[in-house]
Amino acid sequence: MRTNTNHFRATRLLRMLGYIWQCFYSSCLRFWLKWFLRLVTGRCELQRICARCKAGALRTAQIEYSLKCSKSKVLRAALSLKENDLDEHLAQIIQEKRIKEQKDPTFKVNLRQCLLQINGYSGLFEEVEDLRKQVFDSENEEHENMLLKLWDLLMPSEKLESRVTKQWGNIGFQGEDPKTDFRGMGMLGLTNLLFFSENHPDAARQVLSHASHPRLGYSYAIVGINLTEMAYSLMKSDALKPHFYNTVCGKPQMQHFHHFYCYLAYEFDKFWLEEEPESIMEFNRYREKFHDKVKGQLQKPEVKLIMTVDQEK
Repeated sequence: MRTNTNHFRATRLLRMLGYIWQCFYSSCLRFWLKWFLRLVTGRCELQRICARCKAGALRTAQIEYSLKCSKSKVLRAALSLKENDLDEHLAQIIQEKRIKEQKDPTFKVNLRQCLLQINGYSGLFEEVEDLRKQVFDSENEEHENMLLKLWDLLMPSEKLESRVTKQWGNIGFQGEDPKTDFRGMGMLGLTNLLFFSENHPDAARQVLSHASHPRLGYSYAIVGINLTEMAYSLMKSDALKPHFYNTVCGKPQMQHFHHFYCYLAYEFDKFWLEEEPESIMEFNRYREKFHDKVKGQLQKPEVKLIMTVDQEK
C-alpha cells in the first residue's frame, strides 16, 4: 500500500515538474531560443520548419504549433482563414516576419500548402458535422433514393418487397424501417455506407457476406454506422490530422473523410474475423480494441491509412 502511495506521489510530482517546464519554455525560453536561431540562421521559425521537414504531417503539425504559440496576431489568425483570404494573409505573414522571398523561393509555396491543410481540416470537420446533424427524412426524395440505392448495390439479386420490410435486416438494419437507425449519425451514416458500396462494390458485398457468417456474423449496417461515429470522433479530437496531412497535399474534401471510413469498414471486418469473438455480445470490447489499434497507428508521423483490398482466397 505504501509503495502505491509513493508511486502516485512520484507520478504527480513528475507531472507537476513537466507542467512547470512547459510553462517556462512556452512563456520565456522559447522566445529567446527563436531569437537566437533567427540571429544565427537568418531565418524565422516558419522558414526553418519548412526547410528541414519534408511535406506532410511533421511539417504541417510543426507549422500549426508555431502559429498557435506565436505572440503575433497576424500569425495566430492564419489558423482560421477562409481559402479566398489565404494569399493575402500569406503576404501579411511574409511582411510581418520580414522574409525576403528571393532568398527563400520555396517558403511561400510550402507555407501555403500547410495553411491549406490546417484550415481545410477545420472546414472539413464543419461539413462533416453539418451532415451528421442532418436528419434522415423519409419525405425527402433524395434521402429515400440514397437508401434504396444502398440496397440495390448490396443486394443486386434481391428486390425489396416494400419500403418498410423485414428484408432490411439482411443488410444489418435493426428494424423494418432503417430511418430509425440513422438517428445517432444522421445522413453522415447513410452517406458513408453508400460511398463504400458505390466506390468499392465488390469489397462491400464481401464484407456483407462476412457479416452474415453463422457464427462470426454481425449487423453490417449498424456496425457501419458505429464506425461512422468512430471516424467522426477521431476527426473531432484532431487524431485524423496526421493521416490527412500525409495523404492530401492541399485542402481535404468530404471524399477524403469517406475514404477513411472505407478503410475502417474494411479493416474492422478483417479484424473481427481474425479475433473470432465468441458472440456479438462482445462487440463493444472488440470495437474499443480496434479503436485503440487505429488510434495507435494515427500517432505515427508517417501514417497513411488507405484501404487496400485483399484478394479472396
